[in-house]
Amino acid sequence: MTITAHGLEELKALAGQDLGHTVWVEITQDRVNAFAAATNDYQWIHVDPERAKDGPFGGPIAHGYLTLSLLIPLFNELLDIEGVTMSINYGLNKVRFPSPVKVGAKIRLAGKVAEVEEVPGGGVQMLMDFIVEIDGSGKPACVAQAVYRHYA
Repeated sequence: MTITAHGLEELKALAGQDLGHTVWVEITQDRVNAFAAATNDYQWIHVDPERAKDGPFGGPIAHGYLTLSLLIPLFNELLDIEGVTMSINYGLNKVRFPSPVKVGAKIRLAGKVAEVEEVPGGGVQMLMDFIVEIDGSGKPACVAQAVYRHYA
């Protein structure tokens, strides 16, 4: 279920709140190939299923940065922000990829609002703790703390 925040005051009130989980999303070979084309990263462990069968993961895996890039659309499933004029990705404090995402696996995002503080220019900065889970795996695909800024 998506949580909706109306304006900066409601964003500030979310500090410490667990936002829950998104729906599961399958990582397909087509998505991996499209990411490879967009980034010019054609490493065989991603785009050559036949060769990847004999590789370290037993098949092709998603790029780590593909997994990371999915934070944005998945985060939009957790939190809808209204009543702001601009929202920006300000950066990442920490990113790790503990487990590869095999092509055909399903992932979902778990999110928690770690902190919200005012910043100059009439905005707030949100620190988001994210975990990208892999269906059926005890280890996450990605653990990241993202920094977003929202302005009224």
